[in-house]
Amino acid sequence: MSTLIWCLLIAGLLPIAAKAPVVYFQNRDKGYDNRHPRQQQARLTGAGARAVAGHYNAYEAFPLFAAAVLLVIATNQITETNIWFAIAFVVLRVIFHLLYIANWDKLRSLAWFFAISCPVLMIAQTAISLSA
Repeated sequence: MSTLIWCLLIAGLLPIAAKAPVVYFQNRDKGYDNRHPRQQQARLTGAGARAVAGHYNAYEAFPLFAAAVLLVIATNQITETNIWFAIAFVVLRVIFHLLYIANWDKLRSLAWFFAISCPVLMIAQTAISLSA
């Protein structure tokens, strides 16, 4: 179970970590504007704009993963498969963000699909196990 909890913690911190490249690109844009950071982010283009989008996407991906992990723990469906899905989600989300900034759109979309499939499969596996 501790692996699932660690994955939950890491996934919860990924949106915060995804802010680092955004700050880097904001600093390159005449310095970080702490008074109006969102306006400055809106002006970013290229890799900077993609970093912002990836940062927001990290927040969007987290709730489903958190729900899946908490469901698995609450229903005591802690299986090797669910643990591997949790690990895969975290790894794929990191890869997704790197691919997003690098502008490798097709691979990024593939990483997104596989990452979002992980919590879906965790929930489905739990539902099937509980109904059996």
